[in-house]
Amino acid sequence: MNTAALLNIIRMLFLLLSGFIGASVAMGEATNIWWFGALLGIGFSSLVIVLDVMLRHFTIRAFSHGTFGLLIGLLCAWLVTRIGFFKAGWMEQFELAGNIFNLAIFLAFGFIGVMLALRSKREEFSLLIPYVRFRQDALQDLPTLLDTNIVIDGRVPGICAAGFLGGALVVPRFVLDDLQKMADSSDEIKRSRGKRGLDALNAMKGSENIEIVIREETFESGLSSDAKMVQLADLMGARILTNDANLGKVARLKGITVLNLNELALALRPIVSPGDELDLELVKEGKDDHQAVGYLPDGTMIVVNHGKRHIGTLQHVVVAGAVQTSAGRLIFAELKR
Repeated sequence: MNTAALLNIIRMLFLLLSGFIGASVAMGEATNIWWFGALLGIGFSSLVIVLDVMLRHFTIRAFSHGTFGLLIGLLCAWLVTRIGFFKAGWMEQFELAGNIFNLAIFLAFGFIGVMLALRSKREEFSLLIPYVRFRQDALQDLPTLLDTNIVIDGRVPGICAAGFLGGALVVPRFVLDDLQKMADSSDEIKRSRGKRGLDALNAMKGSENIEIVIREETFESGLSSDAKMVQLADLMGARILTNDANLGKVARLKGITVLNLNELALALRPIVSPGDELDLELVKEGKDDHQAVGYLPDGTMIVVNHGKRHIGTLQHVVVAGAVQTSAGRLIFAELKR
C-alpha cells in the first residue's frame, strides 16, 4: 500500500470517529439530536482534513524551524515590551493603547520570527548556536542539484525509480530559464533539447516517488551557469548531478560532492576477460578481410577473427584479449569451435 492510500484511509477513519464522538455527546444531552452532533463532528473533522491537505508540503523539519523562529520572535517581543514605554508618566492613562501595543508587538515579532526561520538555511542556525552545525544524516539524503545537461539527458527518473538516488532533487531557477530559452530558440536542435528537458522535469514533478524543489536564488550578473551551480551547491551543502566533466572538476576543487552519470555508466560497463564466453551478434565487417564486428549492450566493440562469413548471425565466441586504444578498449575474440 502506498503512502497516499494510507493517508486517505486514516483521514476516513478520523472523519468517522469524529462523527461518532459528536453523535455520542449529543445523545448525552437529548436522544433526538444525535444526528446534529454527528454533523458537527463530521464538519469539524472535514475542516481539519482540509487544513491537512493545504499543509501537505509542510514537513516536520519546517515545523521545527518555524517553532524555533516563533520562540526567538516572542523573546524579542518580550524584551521590547519590558522597556515599559506605555507605563511611564503620562502614558499610564492610555492603558488600552498599551495593551494593544503589547499584543501587536508579540504578533508582529512572532510572525517575523517564523517567516525568517522558514526562509533560513540550516547552516545559518549555527550563528545562534555557536560551534553547532546541522548536518544531513547520510550522503544519500543530501539535496541534489540538477544542471541543464542532466535534465535534458533524461536518465534521472529511471535512476530515482531504481532507488539509487535519494533526497530532494533541486532545480535552480537559472536552469529553468536556460531550458526555456532553448525551447524558444530558432535553432531546431536547441529547441528540441529544451522541450525534452522541460518534458522530463514535468514528468518528474508528477511522480510521487521524486521530490522536485525549485530554488529562486539570485546571483551576480555576468556569472556563468556553472559558476552559479557551484555557488548554490556550496551555499546549500548539496551535491551536483551532472554529465559535464568540466563542471565536475571545478566543483570538486571547491570540495563539493559531484555525481557524474557518464562516470557511472563507465563504471557499470561489463568487465570482459580473456577466456570469457558470450553470445554476440555480428553486424559488419572488420578491418581485416576475415574479421567481423559485434557490440556489447554498452556499445563496446568486439572484433571476431574469421567471423566474416557469419555476419548477420548470432555466434558463440570466446574472448582472446583486449587492447587499449585512443578511442577506447578494443576486444578481440575467436569463434567457439
